[in-house]
Amino acid sequence: MYQMLTLIGNLGSDPEMRVTPTGTSVASFTLAVNKTWVTQDGEKKEKTTWFRITAWRKLAETAAQHLAKGRQILVVGEVEEASAWSDRDGNPRATIEVTATLIRFLGGKNGDHGGEDTLPEF
Repeated sequence: MYQMLTLIGNLGSDPEMRVTPTGTSVASFTLAVNKTWVTQDGEKKEKTTWFRITAWRKLAETAAQHLAKGRQILVVGEVEEASAWSDRDGNPRATIEVTATLIRFLGGKNGDHGGEDTLPEF
């Protein structure tokens, strides 16, 4: 079986870069994906879903070099796992782990689209 997930969101954290004992680069960061809708009563609602993104090798190195908290990106990847947990108020939460196969810049840091973004798709 095969599955692929495409996400557009904003980085919730700067990438955390590390190297495995075998010398493989790996970077991890959180991605906030927002959904906005209007109820039948005209009330605007918003929901944020958080994803934990992991990139490997050259993709990890490029992500660590160019990405920063607040930056809007597109991520294509595979869902690895989801884990359920409760926040400090006892509300149910979940973390969805995704291994990135492609990352594309959509805007400047903090979603700023000022000027042409010349950074490559990676």
